[in-house]
Amino acid sequence: MSGHESTYKPASGFTKWLDSRLPIIRLAHDSFVDFPTPKNLNYWYTFGGILAVCLVIQIVTGVVLAMHYTATVDQAFASVERIMRDVPFGWLLRYIHAVGASMFFLAVYIHMFRGLYYGSYKAPREILWILGCVIFLLMMATAFLGYMLPWGQMSLHGANVIISLFGAIPLVGEAIQSWLLGGPSIGNQTLQRFFSLHYLLPFMIAGVVILHIWALHVPGNNNPTGVEVQDVEKDTVPFHPYYTVKDGFAIVVFLIIFAAFVFYLPNVLGHADNYIEANPLVTPAHIVPEWYLLPFYAILRAITFDIGPIEAKLLGVIFMFAAIAVLFVLPWLDTAKTKSMRYRPVAKQFFFGFVASCLLLGWCGAMNPDDPIIPMGEDKLLVEFTNADGNIGSRPFDGYEEAAAFRAEKQAEGGVASMSIQKAPAFRFIHLAQILTAYYFAYFLVILPILGLREKPKGEPDSIHKAVLGQSSAQAVPAE
Repeated sequence: MSGHESTYKPASGFTKWLDSRLPIIRLAHDSFVDFPTPKNLNYWYTFGGILAVCLVIQIVTGVVLAMHYTATVDQAFASVERIMRDVPFGWLLRYIHAVGASMFFLAVYIHMFRGLYYGSYKAPREILWILGCVIFLLMMATAFLGYMLPWGQMSLHGANVIISLFGAIPLVGEAIQSWLLGGPSIGNQTLQRFFSLHYLLPFMIAGVVILHIWALHVPGNNNPTGVEVQDVEKDTVPFHPYYTVKDGFAIVVFLIIFAAFVFYLPNVLGHADNYIEANPLVTPAHIVPEWYLLPFYAILRAITFDIGPIEAKLLGVIFMFAAIAVLFVLPWLDTAKTKSMRYRPVAKQFFFGFVASCLLLGWCGAMNPDDPIIPMGEDKLLVEFTNADGNIGSRPFDGYEEAAAFRAEKQAEGGVASMSIQKAPAFRFIHLAQILTAYYFAYFLVILPILGLREKPKGEPDSIHKAVLGQSSAQAVPAE
């Protein structure tokens, strides 16, 4: 943290010479060896190190895969299959890269939820949180770009759906859509620019990660109590060996789970349609993105209504991007003085409701929005008819034969009749997604601001070291 004096002492003539000219070893020592870290960090705090490992894995495997990939619509799918079959250990590299994307997002979601629970976005760590949100946004862009590269059915049609959304933006939408496509429709030019950007963005992520770590080392780590370090000697321990061992153990456990997916369930997190070569003339029955983008996809589809001159399609795009943008201003939306929700019982309940809503949004995003969750009757066949005398009517039927006979009867009388399905009333996935979307935004824009002003938190520990030793006499923190 800022104000921490360096304890690094060069041990040889070369390190003394290097330290006086480029103190890079001193920087690493002060940042990852002797850096004072709160004594009470739990295993939820190990996901920062896990994410660093995930980023390295994705970059290394991605660079090797790029050596064998061909970014043309005629050869992209075949080049991926060649990697799987002909390149030595190509199957392993591809599975590590594909599963690694899912593991990366799993770790980042846990990392973000931990930050929300313990108040890691509050002062003096606002910049740290914002940089983390930038990393998350870059990850989403990288994942979307990479999803198109295998050139399977879901790659082509998923990219087509998402890119077409930009066309809903007034005035500049069509220009943006054409720029993203590189032409009037998806083709070689689209695939090549997606490949180029997919290769570039991970290095941008790595650059922002460096800023993220730098921003962390200025105020120091937050901790589960939310109490700031008061006495460096009593409240902290050196990062090495205490947290290098703890992080190392967590990384090993995480890599075991990672390996289990790579070797036994490599395709369980993907979509089967992506093993069919892209065909613009055949559209999959249900187009979905990868699981880690499903909550935002559900928010996009949940908006089925217009507001004034704003059409539903544009409104859905606005809400989808607003769901990410609201994270950037979170430090100023939460008005509570107490950081950790460990001492905010009411806020804690709403937080777990928020986590549940995010998981359920992912479920809604994976399902057909018109499918019923709770049926309230049975679908019927509806025959709509116009008699020869011009009278209009309709009649529901339970069976097809009865409906077809009635339609034939009306047509024989000289009228016109058509048959359609009358859906029974039901609580559908689209309705659940709308409720969850409302809660998602209400949590940030209404619940956190009001609770921060009205909730009276429980007593906090006096200091970190007393909390660790169980000697703290908690003082009640008045509600502001």
